[in-house]
Parts: sequence; C-alpha cells; structure tokens
Amino acid sequence: MLSNYLKIAFRNLLKHKTFGFINIVGVAIGLACFLLIALYVRDEISFDRFHTKADRTYRVLRTFLNANDGTVELKLGTVAPPFGPLIKQEFPEAEQVVRTRNSSALIKYGEHTYNESRVLYAEETIFKVLDFEVASGNPDQALANPFSIMLSQPMAEKYFGKESPMGKSVRLDNQFDFLVTGVFKPLPTQSHIHPDFLVSFNTLNDNRIYGAERLRTNWGNNSFLTYVLLAKGADPAKMVKAFPAFQNRRIEPKASTYSVLNLQKLTDIHLRSDTDDALDADGDIRYVYLFSAIGLFILLIACINYMNLATARSAMRAKEVGMRKVVGAHRGQLIGQFLSESLLLVIFALGLAVALVVTCLPLLNNFTQKQLTLSQLISPGFLSIVAGITLLTGLVSGSYPAFFLTSFQPVSVLKGKIASAMRTGRLRQVLVVSQFTIAVALIISTVVVYNQMDYIRNYKLGYQKDQVVLLRAVEDSTVDYEALKQELKRNSAVLAVGQSSRIPSGRLLDSWEAYMAKGDSMAPASVVLKSLSVDHDFIPTYGMKMAAGRNFSRSYTTDDTAAFILNETATRTLGWKSPDQAIGKAFGYGHRRGQIIGVTKDFHFESLKQSIPPIVLFIEPGHNNWLSVQVAGGAGLQNGLAHLEAVWKRRFPERPFWYEFLDQRFGRLYTTEQTQQTLFGIFAGVAILISCLGLFGLSMFMAEQRTKEIGIRKVLGATTPGLVALLSKDLLKLVLIALVLASPVAWWAMSQWLEGFVYRTTISPWVFIITALIAMLIAFLTVSFQSIKAALMNPVKSLKTE
Repeated sequence: MLSNYLKIAFRNLLKHKTFGFINIVGVAIGLACFLLIALYVRDEISFDRFHTKADRTYRVLRTFLNANDGTVELKLGTVAPPFGPLIKQEFPEAEQVVRTRNSSALIKYGEHTYNESRVLYAEETIFKVLDFEVASGNPDQALANPFSIMLSQPMAEKYFGKESPMGKSVRLDNQFDFLVTGVFKPLPTQSHIHPDFLVSFNTLNDNRIYGAERLRTNWGNNSFLTYVLLAKGADPAKMVKAFPAFQNRRIEPKASTYSVLNLQKLTDIHLRSDTDDALDADGDIRYVYLFSAIGLFILLIACINYMNLATARSAMRAKEVGMRKVVGAHRGQLIGQFLSESLLLVIFALGLAVALVVTCLPLLNNFTQKQLTLSQLISPGFLSIVAGITLLTGLVSGSYPAFFLTSFQPVSVLKGKIASAMRTGRLRQVLVVSQFTIAVALIISTVVVYNQMDYIRNYKLGYQKDQVVLLRAVEDSTVDYEALKQELKRNSAVLAVGQSSRIPSGRLLDSWEAYMAKGDSMAPASVVLKSLSVDHDFIPTYGMKMAAGRNFSRSYTTDDTAAFILNETATRTLGWKSPDQAIGKAFGYGHRRGQIIGVTKDFHFESLKQSIPPIVLFIEPGHNNWLSVQVAGGAGLQNGLAHLEAVWKRRFPERPFWYEFLDQRFGRLYTTEQTQQTLFGIFAGVAILISCLGLFGLSMFMAEQRTKEIGIRKVLGATTPGLVALLSKDLLKLVLIALVLASPVAWWAMSQWLEGFVYRTTISPWVFIITALIAMLIAFLTVSFQSIKAALMNPVKSLKTE
C-alpha cells in the first residue's frame, strides 16, 4: 500500500513539474534556514554543559548599590579575594570553592616571546569543579606549588614545538621563572572561559605579585572569578539568603546595604549575564529566542507555500478523490496518499536543504564567529531534530488537502460543486496574507537595525576616535614615559600622545568616594563618580572640548596631586547649575584633596548602550595602563605606525610590538548588532523569496484557471495592461493587507529592541513607506510575469483551452 502511495506521489510530481519544483525549492530553503538556525541555537544553549558537575556549579556575583537610594551602580561577575575562603569556611553546603584571576603577561621561552592575554591564575581545586582534560601532569598537584604553570596544547606547541615542555621553565614579564607542570587540552568553544595558561594561585601570595595580606583583606579589588560547587541537594537560594548577614559579619556592619552577593548557575553565564566585566563576549538568551522564532517563521512560510499550491490544485484533484471513493477507497487510505505525497516532497526538499546547509555553514560561522561543523549535522541529537522537523513539515504541509478534500461526499465532488466552491480560495488568501505579514515584518526589522547601526557609526562621541592607535603601557616603574612620549612625537606623522588608566570603548568600573566642601570641612558626596586617571596630554590627544576652566598643565605643579577635571554630567549630578560654578571649588576623591580646575564637555567613553556617567579625571601616573597615539591619516598612517614600531623595539627589545586602532574596538562593541543586521537582511530576503515563489505559483495557477476568460476579454477588446491589472490586483490586495498587519507588530518589536540603546534613532514613517514600496514592487513583478504571459496569449488558443 505504501509503495503504491509513493508511486502515485512520484507520478504527480513528474506530471506537474513546475508546481513540484516551486514546492521543493521553497520547502528546501525553509528547511535549510531552520537547520542553520537550529545549529546556532544548539551551540548557544550548550555552553558549559560539558562540565560533569555543571548542574551544581555556580559563580559568585557582586552588585554594588547606591547607599542612598539602592539603585544598582555596578554589577560584577567577579568578587574580592577574601570571599572565596570565607564562603568555604562558613557555608558547609559549599563542597568546593575555587578562585581564579584573569591576567595578561609577557611570556618567554628561548627565542620565543609573546604577549599573552589568556593567563588564568587558578587554585589547584579547579580540576575538582571544572572539567579540564589534562594531557600531561598530575591535576591534583600541578598547581599546588607557587610559580608553577600549565600550558594548553596549542601553547605548548607554540613555545616548545615537538619537545615536551614538562619540567622546563618559562619566564613571565621578564621577572619570574615558572616551572611547567602540565599540559591541558583547550576547553571546548562552548565555554565562557578559554585560558591558554593556568598559573598556580599560590603565586599571588608573593608580595611582588599581589601579596598574601591583600588576598585576605582587600575587599575593594573585585577581579577574582570565584566558583562554588554545592553539595548534592543543597539549595542555592538558601545560601544567597544568608549572604547579607555574612557580609555584615565579615566586612563591616551594614555592608549589605551597598554590596549584594548572588549565585549564578554555570550554564547561565553565557546567555543570561549582564555583568560589566565579562571575560568573553556573552551571548543573549533574547537573541536565541528571536532567531528560533525567525527559523520557525521561515519554515512556516515554506509550509504555507505548499498548502497554498496544494489547495489551489485541490479543485483539479477533486474528481480524482470522488472516483477513488466510488471504487471503494476509504478516507484513511486517501489521507495516507496525500500525506505520502507531502512527505515525499519534503524528503526531496531535505536532500536539497542539507546541500544548502553544507554550502552556507562557512558563511554562518563567519557572521557569528562560531565554529559550527558538519559533524554536528550527523550527531544523534541533531539527526533526531532533523527527522522530527521533516516529519512535522510533511504533515503540516499536507494536512489541509489530506483532511479537507477527503471529507466530501463523492456525489458532490463528481457534480463539480466542491471544485467550483474551492476556486474562491478564502483559505489561500489567509495563507498568503500570513506569509507576507512575516516577510514584511522582517524587512521592517532589517531597515530599523540598519538605521540604528548607521546612527551609531555617525554619532558624535565628543572626541576624535579615528587614527588613534592604542599601545599597552609596560608595567615597569623604571620606564620614563615622558621621555618615551617625546621620542614618539619626533616623527611628523605622530600628532599627539596621551596616557590613561582606561581607554574609550571600555567600561569605567573604578570609583572612589567623592567629597565636597561643607562649611569649613569636606563631607562625602551622595553620588558615585567614575574614576579616570590621565596625563596632561590625554584631553588634547582626543580633541576633547572644555566646557569651562582649563586642562591639566605642567606649568602648575599642584595639578599633578591636587587638581580635578569633571565632565558636565558630574557637575550636574553634584548640584551645580553650570560648569562655570564648579571651577575653583574644593573637591576630594579617594585619598586626594584639591580643587576643580576644569569641566569637559560630555563625551561617550562607553558604548551607546550606556548613558554618560559622571566622571572625574585626575593625574596618577602609576595607574596609566594605556598610551593613545594620534597619527596622521592617508599616507602618513603607515609612516606613523612604522615609527611607533621602531621606537618600541628600540625601547623594549624583548617585548613584541602590539597595537590596535580605537575605531576597531568601537566596532567590536556592536558586533552582536552588526551580526543581527546581516542575519535580519538575509532572513528577510529568504522570507520574501519563498513568499514570492508561492505567489508565482499561485499567479500561474490563476492564469491557467482563467485562460478562457482572458481569451473572451481579449476578443471583446480588453487591453494587455487592463488584463495584467485584472489578474494582479487580487493578489496585490493581499500583500497590502499584510503590510497593514505587519507594520504595528514590527514597530512594537523594534521599539523594544531599541530600548537596549540609551542613544537611539527613531522609527521614521519612511521605514514603513519604503518597506511597502519594496514589498509591493517585488510582489507586482512576481505576479505580473504570469499575468503578462497570459494576457499576450493568442485568444484563439485561449478559447480552445479545456
């Protein structure tokens, strides 16, 4: 019986090649998009699940609140170093607690010297919490002793080639020798951390590096990623509830009013983090939901196409169904036949879809910066997804003709009553409107995302970010940076050089307590000001404008120890009505006391997703980790870079020359949105393509059904443009209805998306007008092709058509 169904289904595909081709291609594209998105989503939700104890492993979060109003000032995924041992000591449900600290270092072995940014100081118990596959060495002892280090396999090959690194020494920062005690395999790409080196945490007890006393008592340095492995059956909520009393007891009374501890599940770190200090670029569960919905919508559009064309042809097959019932076919057999046809078509489409996935996978990896592989396509879990979605697509696509057509009485079918009734195509109209509503919503979303990214690219940040080259300062107190800056500026292509503790595009995470004059003394201000240590040349290097007062000057020796510059937001926050009122006022910040000498115009130091914070600038050379170099554009750019490299190699011969452009860093701030822009555009194009395939098939079917009518109209004097308008208007009306339905939905969705940006564009009415014109033009071109072809047909042949 099944073989008979498949044989008939195959014959029907061959008999109606055009309709079969349209259906197979449409379903194949829909399935390909769904499978690609499914690979992406599967990768996103699998982060950190390879750890065998992931279900009871948590990281400790610390959130700082404004003590006056309780608002969140800073949310960190790292905490102060004393928390780890104290949590292990006071909470018996904490089976293991591991502290780690991310760092960078200059590492040297023999002739090989590299700047490495993925150096992770880790306690030896890390292997009892996280799953590292150790290739060489004893994981129980490898990190026990200070000044021991483990290398990932790629790093072992990079430094040692084919020789074994075990027992050899590498030198860090030209100061300390570390003994190689192990080699580990790199963590999978689905990990929130990717260390290249694991360094014994006990090394930090050395006062030259950090100091044991600071590890015990420094509550302010929140740079330690701390994991807690809970005992089986332990309740994390109970532990979190006890954290306020724990802080008040261990830090100071009322510490919980400004510091909040929390636990975050290991498997939630990648998709559900909104911390200000993420080690790697986090994902976002909202995007996972969004792209999952888009994948389902595109597949739904493909299914609608099949249903549309199947119902359009149902009138032609109504007599076939009636004849089969007359000769004894049961309804179940007829349903089986129609569903078999649908499944056969979807299986053909699946083969084409897999070929499309294989072709497009490298492009998806390029857009998303992932490493999705073909092997994931044939994994048992993914194959079950493919089988399930194929079966579901076949059943959904074939459900209407299977259950609707087979429900009629054979007498009504053979008399033609059903066929004539079905030509009105009310369901087809609903389906066309549905698929174009989805497609139009995607087009509108694409235009809005593009406008927002264009707005960001052209937004005035308040300083010059082009042709700014960034260099990391060398952590060596003997370096004379003033002399280095003068040497860098000896080339005409180098226009300015400034130093700072942080650079634009990064987050301003540091803050100290601010003080203002109150009577004859200084009183704490009830606001939080972000800290930025700079030198005399930082503001001129970036071309920042002063709203009042002056910049730091070498002519005033007190500027180095007792001068402050605020931004406009800081002056407003502190209560001054204008920047001029702040000039000359007594001010304190942390341990420094002095006066305000200047106010800068507001500038966007961080991403445009954040509002401009109140900032205080001051001079503190020991904290300036970055050099910002303004170089000439055009032909002078390469000349300037060559000069920078020559000076660097002369000054620091053992340190590799590394640089980065500031505008590149800003570009990375919006990588997710840029990826969204590209993918939205692709998916919108795919949705329109599939919808137009269906529209093309429907217009072809309608032209065939009205062949005689067209012939008669031509004989009676109808013109070709008039016939094209007659044949096209009904379908174009449906597209217009889809525009009306899609516009408010897309407006609401993209308004919510834009809420993620503090500085954002508006959704102009032109977005909807342009989208309407694009959609109507595409639909008209699709429909008019068949309409013109039918209108140009010889009326004699049209009238002879049966």
